[in-house]
Amino acid sequence: MSTVRKTNVRSGWRIARSGGALVLCLLLVAGLCIMAAGCGDGKGGGDTTATSPGGSGEGPVGDPIVIGAIVSTSGPASPLGEPERNTMQLLERQINEAGGVLGRPLKIVILDDQSNAKEAVTAANRLLQQDKAVAIIAASASATTLAVKPITAKAGVPQIAMAASNAITDEAPNEWMFRVAPKDDLAVNRALEYIAEELGASKMVVLYDENAFGSSGLAEIEASGPGLGLEIVAKESYKTEETDLTAQLTKLKGSDAEVLVVWGTNPGPAVAAKNLKQLAWDVPYVGSHGIANLKFIELAGDSAEGVVFPSTKILFPESITDARQKALIETFVADYTESFGEAPNHFAAHGWDAVMLLVEAIETAGSTEAAAIRDALNGITDFAGADGIFNYSTDDHDGLSVEDLIMVRIENGRWVLAK
Repeated sequence: MSTVRKTNVRSGWRIARSGGALVLCLLLVAGLCIMAAGCGDGKGGGDTTATSPGGSGEGPVGDPIVIGAIVSTSGPASPLGEPERNTMQLLERQINEAGGVLGRPLKIVILDDQSNAKEAVTAANRLLQQDKAVAIIAASASATTLAVKPITAKAGVPQIAMAASNAITDEAPNEWMFRVAPKDDLAVNRALEYIAEELGASKMVVLYDENAFGSSGLAEIEASGPGLGLEIVAKESYKTEETDLTAQLTKLKGSDAEVLVVWGTNPGPAVAAKNLKQLAWDVPYVGSHGIANLKFIELAGDSAEGVVFPSTKILFPESITDARQKALIETFVADYTESFGEAPNHFAAHGWDAVMLLVEAIETAGSTEAAAIRDALNGITDFAGADGIFNYSTDDHDGLSVEDLIMVRIENGRWVLAK
């Protein structure tokens, strides 16, 4: 098992994995390098011995630093929340084995919102009032994230979102809101570029979930499509809990569309894939980044064949060009697989970034005071994360760019690069 090892605030976090004679070290700060087979030259900075902040080798002491997390481990969004929870539990253990945060134990209190906005609000209030969380990671889905947003804003506590709706960071109040997931405009633009450039299509139909995620995606598709020469010739919506989308797809089939875009998270997109096959409608299916998990393939079965969607690069580490990010992904994949019996996905990466960006901010600030954490987050640049390279500022609380996304296609029940 590899461990997260801390040197000091400015040296950042080192993640190392031993395997035979090979040790991969990753220093998660700008300007530092990655070296293999030893990770050091005996002159300092390359030591892989786990130490506390003071270098004594002692474990963390004192009252724990509490980070609250609200995820969906039950309900429709559970395919998103389960890997997020797994990652947070893994990192909590590794960070504490390495000396904690500011020399104190890290405690991540993880609550299930049951994919329900009201439950998310209840969880947020508990984390702030009872658990005294210094920051909150919330949530798995856009609707639950937006429900928590006014609570953290009023309390003046940083919130890290793992959901995609543009409104999460675009609309006020947003001073305390940061995001690790690719926002809708990035995912939509990557998907539309694929439709226009790789498929050579110009007419599309859109099937979207009526919830916050699907509606935000539709708005972005409508705004970005014309610039790429793409026209929406028809659109239909569905409710998250619907189990048959034949009626909507039949209406869309009557158009002259060259491609079907389905914007939602499971189970809706899987239902659409099955109904599409039942209707014998042979049209390219392009999905959202909300289906970047094996649950979609499990639910859709053979109907998942040929579906294309945008994702962060964790599904294909070989597509990563930044050496720091590639090294951390390789280590993360190995650790997660060892702990949970399967490789991490796009959503597990959100959990990694949410925790590690907060830890980086707390260490940089040297404080657990809310404003200090927020200011440190605003100053994070060139941070190699699992989802991509983050560059936050007072004007940009999203951090990622479209270059951090790839297109993935499902073939024979497996993921392959779409281009």
